[in-house]
Amino acid sequence: MAPIRSPLSLPGKPPPALLRRLLLVLVATGLLGTCSPRPGVLTQARMLGALVVATHNSPTAYYLGANGPEGPEYELATRFGAALGLPVRFLILPNAEAVLDAVATGRAHIGAAGLAITPEWSRTVEFSRPYQRVPLHIVYHEKSTRPAGPAALVARRVGVAAGTAHALALRALAARTPGLHYAEFHHVDTLDLLDHVWSRDLDATVADRNELALTHSYHPELRVAFDLGVMDELAWALPRGDEALAARVNGFLAWVEGDMAELMTRYYTPDERFDYAGARTLVRDAQERLPSLREHFERSGREVGEDWRVLAAIGYQESRWLPDVVSLTGVRGIMMLTADTAASFGVTDRSDPAQSIQGGARVLALIHRSIPGRIPEPDRTWLAVAAYNIGYGHVEDARVMAEAAGKDPDSWQDVREYLQRLSQEPYYSQAKRGYARGWEAARFVDNVRSYLDVLNWISPQATQPPKVAAPRRAAARPGSSALTRGAAQKTP
Repeated sequence: MAPIRSPLSLPGKPPPALLRRLLLVLVATGLLGTCSPRPGVLTQARMLGALVVATHNSPTAYYLGANGPEGPEYELATRFGAALGLPVRFLILPNAEAVLDAVATGRAHIGAAGLAITPEWSRTVEFSRPYQRVPLHIVYHEKSTRPAGPAALVARRVGVAAGTAHALALRALAARTPGLHYAEFHHVDTLDLLDHVWSRDLDATVADRNELALTHSYHPELRVAFDLGVMDELAWALPRGDEALAARVNGFLAWVEGDMAELMTRYYTPDERFDYAGARTLVRDAQERLPSLREHFERSGREVGEDWRVLAAIGYQESRWLPDVVSLTGVRGIMMLTADTAASFGVTDRSDPAQSIQGGARVLALIHRSIPGRIPEPDRTWLAVAAYNIGYGHVEDARVMAEAAGKDPDSWQDVREYLQRLSQEPYYSQAKRGYARGWEAARFVDNVRSYLDVLNWISPQATQPPKVAAPRRAAARPGSSALTRGAAQKTP
């Protein structure tokens, strides 16, 4: 997996200033002499001026969202750094094994990457107390015959990610189920194998509750066949023998335990904004809520050169035109602005409709101007609307992938197909900015277009934007490449 560049990290090594500090720390450590113990990790971090956290690009750990880094491990580690009074520098590595190695060799102070405790991994690092226990399931495609129990997996194509707690659980199941054979795949993760179950290249795999939830929005056909009766224990990797660090980490994880359910809900629960509002509901809301807001949409549209109806459609998708809405992630107002974005565009009160609409209009106009001018309308607008939701960089990644596949990078329909694939490991591992909830951006644009059609019917404009073909479903990804790479047949 290609490392992800971000303002907080460089691939494979700390930022230059941090590297210079690290060298000074190593020199200082060496000057202590052979009779002096090596400083503990907390002392090293304070000497360095930052806590170095190894992670990898994944929806369960760390990724770049529309407004910067996101992910459950990013949020937890950032809060831990704040508790220590230290900034956090993320070392983005290609897989869990690399994260463990970085901790074991001292390149990172902590490993936070959605790691499940296993006996094998416990030989090289210590683990913190678990911050979450997640049940493991056997997952299948609803159009296949449901394997009601272990015996029903005999003669099925079953695969699991090698070296994981999932593989250990399947190994134990196979040991007590005569005839059950399976394959362990290297260089893939569980999300990738779930994709292969969806495309029917595999009949079943093992996934935890979080992983299955992440795929629900774009693979709703995946179902739980049965529970394995085993729990993944997710924890941080720590260097062996540092009792002071372990005590501080465990105390922190105990302290945030009450917030963990809300944190996991934020990242693993589908966004309710993507439930379609019917045309009848939109017409009703347009009669009851839009009149008091229309002047703000029209004025902001004129100021930035955007169609007010597009702004209103985005606002309806974001908040249903309710000015006091606050999401689980803290975005607020009719146009759902983050605090940082609002400040950047002069919005002092995100709950004020006029300010929120003006700020959202400025954001959209800035993105619209960044889209290459050669791209015709309405594709240019749809690309801008997608970037409003997911960030311009991820849209560019999808355009690059579309072009590499021989598709039109200036066509929204072609880009839409690859935008959705940015949530699948074989694709986001090759993208410059890594994982993205691309299916979410695709549905965001679909909804905005539907709302715009209704608004144009309610308030027709002199020149209607040209229509484009209805969204088509992303083609199923060929299933052979990842599955034929490093598969090892397993028998009990």
